[in-house]
Amino acid sequence: MTDLQPPAAAKPHPSSSCTPLEQEVLDEYARLLSNLQKLSTSVSTLADRPTAEILDGLRLLERKTSLVCTLLKASVYSIVLQQQIYGGDDGDGEEG
Repeated sequence: MTDLQPPAAAKPHPSSSCTPLEQEVLDEYARLLSNLQKLSTSVSTLADRPTAEILDGLRLLERKTSLVCTLLKASVYSIVLQQQIYGGDDGDGEEG
């Protein structure tokens, strides 16, 4: 993988006079470069890991997510049922 290094022209010399807007753009490019380097490192790390290990982690995450979803649905159903029971649902069509 190529090493992303900022070009020498991207760093203004102290003697050069940049407008505030130009300096802000250069700063944004420097932040972008930093973020791209972090992303490159993360992708490289993921590429080095075995596929089976990644899939096992994703399966575990999927199981946990589905459990949370099921519990959330059960909680919402319980709240709606309690409101109908204790609210004395008269059947006046307020359901949406």
